[in-house]
Amino acid sequence: MADTDTETAVTLDTSDVDKYVGKQVVFAEMWDPASGTDIRRWVQSLDYANPIHFDEEAARASQFGGLVAPQSFTVAMDYGHGCHPSCIGHVPGTHLIFGGEEWWFYGGRIRPGDHLRQERFFAGYKVTDTSFAGPTMFSDGDTYHYREDGTLFAKERATSIRYLREEANKRAVYDKENRAVKSWTAEEMEEIDRIRLDWILSNREGISPAWDDVAIGDTLPRRVIGPHTPLTFGFEYRAHRQNIWGTWRWNPPEGVVDPAKAEAGFSQDMTYDFEAQKIDPRQKDGLYYGPSSGHLNPAKAEKIGMGGTYGYGASMNAWHLDYVAYWAGNEGYIWHSKTQFRKPAFEGDVTFFEGEVIEKIETGENGLPVVKVKTRLTTQDGDTILTGIATVSLPRKA
Repeated sequence: MADTDTETAVTLDTSDVDKYVGKQVVFAEMWDPASGTDIRRWVQSLDYANPIHFDEEAARASQFGGLVAPQSFTVAMDYGHGCHPSCIGHVPGTHLIFGGEEWWFYGGRIRPGDHLRQERFFAGYKVTDTSFAGPTMFSDGDTYHYREDGTLFAKERATSIRYLREEANKRAVYDKENRAVKSWTAEEMEEIDRIRLDWILSNREGISPAWDDVAIGDTLPRRVIGPHTPLTFGFEYRAHRQNIWGTWRWNPPEGVVDPAKAEAGFSQDMTYDFEAQKIDPRQKDGLYYGPSSGHLNPAKAEKIGMGGTYGYGASMNAWHLDYVAYWAGNEGYIWHSKTQFRKPAFEGDVTFFEGEVIEKIETGENGLPVVKVKTRLTTQDGDTILTGIATVSLPRKA
């Protein structure tokens, strides 16, 4: 379908997308299984301090008997962190930002040596008028993550927001002239560092609260992440295994055309050059060229209506999962999670996580006692940039 913003007579042409709805897409896979180094790089870049994910001695002394990955690491076992099956088809004059993630987990942990395989499907889309860019496409893609024995480990539904870059530039919601990069004083940084350390120390031992002792209205310790800078953005980007040179391959069945390799409608300096990738490693990296390069290149970011360097939706979802998991302890397990991204973290922002128990269920869908936790991520200005819900099982009182 094609949609028109009647007030501005702006048209978003989505007609090429319709033929892919409900179809399997994106045949790409990682070459190698996960390593302990991959897991450690992930938690270091996401600033997640649970020792079972990076400290070999602590991990061996735990109930896991060795290093395990946080549940947030599942997205790093895949090419495209869920985005590619939600970005299918040619929509002229557009760019893309991540809009949210929903996850279902089916038990177990990822350990060094594990190798997940994926199946991906384009689920569908809708067009909604937004103040950011007028007619805007919200599209969903599903990724099924399987262990090598064929059992389902997790499912992800990712939402991509495809918008008209020229209209976003015209409306200038994130115009850099109206949003100067925040500079932090030494006193402010001292307080930020204090909150950060308090959160790290809040459950470093991985003790799980008993389901019986948790009450609706209980709050989680406040977490701070930031200040966000091009350095932290680059650090996060490198933690995704797909963004390290040569870690994945296109692998479509013979005779099958993969629409993820087709031209999506992005501007020329924000697309991949697949022929150049065969010669120049930077062309395959994604940080220097391609749609993600706007995160660290302010000139490119300004061309797509973002007004400057900005953070990743995939990082925000990972922070949400880690935040809930840290409170839930090593016996806790997140079975379902859903987040909505309102806006990105921009360079200079400091972001704060807060959480609250909103529901207790004695016997959840998996037969275990669970609680639902609501989270919110805000900036120093009080702007909400993420809202989330997680369903997590906790042990019963002994």
